[in-house]
Amino acid sequence: MKLHHPLLIAICCAAAACGKKEQPVTNAAPVATQAASEDVVRVGSVAPLTGPQASLGKDNENGARLAFDEANAQGLVIGGKKVKFEMISEDDQTDPRTATVVAQKLADQKVKGVIGHMNSGTSIPASKIYSDAGIPQISPSATAIPYTGQGYKTAFRVMANDEQQGAVLGNYAATKMGAKKIAVIDDRTAYGQGLADQFEKTAKAAGAQVVVREYTSDKANDFTAILTSIKGKQPDVVFFGGMYPQGAPMAKQMKRLGLKAKLLGGDGVQTTEFVGIAGADGEGVIASSPGLPIDTMPGGKDFISKYTAKYGAIQLYAPYAYDAAWAMINAMKAANSVEPQTYLAALNNVNFTGVTGQISFDAKGDLKGGPVTLYELKGGKWTVLETVKQ
Repeated sequence: MKLHHPLLIAICCAAAACGKKEQPVTNAAPVATQAASEDVVRVGSVAPLTGPQASLGKDNENGARLAFDEANAQGLVIGGKKVKFEMISEDDQTDPRTATVVAQKLADQKVKGVIGHMNSGTSIPASKIYSDAGIPQISPSATAIPYTGQGYKTAFRVMANDEQQGAVLGNYAATKMGAKKIAVIDDRTAYGQGLADQFEKTAKAAGAQVVVREYTSDKANDFTAILTSIKGKQPDVVFFGGMYPQGAPMAKQMKRLGLKAKLLGGDGVQTTEFVGIAGADGEGVIASSPGLPIDTMPGGKDFISKYTAKYGAIQLYAPYAYDAAWAMINAMKAANSVEPQTYLAALNNVNFTGVTGQISFDAKGDLKGGPVTLYELKGGKWTVLETVKQ
């Protein structure tokens, strides 16, 4: 259709002028050349970023991000190209079903590796998806035995597992605490149940009697009925396999009911969040954490300084997420490739001193020789009782 009206012609000319792209500035070409020579390496980070455990999940995310930011600042060259790590952070909400959706999303995006998940209950179902896609997965904090027990060659962790942690707790309760009668509660998650099972097995072998085994969920907050039933058994120790959002109110309710037994838990309890929620009712609680106390870790003091300057207080797992990320980076450097099918073999041979200690993996992908430390809550602070080296 031809246009003859002068006003229409003017409008069309103006539109055409507006549609023209501006000429690039003279210094744009070098930037484009630099970008072309840079290999963007996308890696995933998965943890609960919403919900009751969000503070721990953000701690994981920040620890991994700190490592990848440092690697970027070093200007690493892998496979003949300068690499820039780009971390894609996802929220699995501590939900196994959501975890598989997130894992498939990352697999579809063809990430080169995944740091996570935080919880065992999410790491285990997600691990099959990463295995099928050939994507290495290094969890900073999933401790359940089945995570690496499924035989997937892509699954690794940088923290002692629940077989090691549960054994230390069970022995401590029966021998050091002198417990004769023990009540066991778990939250039915892969982490909580697995830790409680190993604790019970070891405590019994050491001579203690488990007088009752109770179950709750990782969504509960009222344990009055369970604790009232337990009180009648007069246990010396109540062991809880689960996380701090349940452990803290459990401690408060034990005091309110006059239950004199000591509360004992694992790394899910040994958190700063537990202290804040439990308050004075948390005094005397004993809990373990895989690894060394952070101020005695090989790189602990330096890590505290640089992490807190950027993100604030460390919750718990950040140093492990940092080491997990560097294990992946070091494997890529050793293989001179960022491609999963190439650097996966190098992951089996990584051996370096990380923030948390020596990082190397056994044939299953478990951390070799991971220590476990026991703490008691005194004066509102977690105080070291002892460290057991495997």
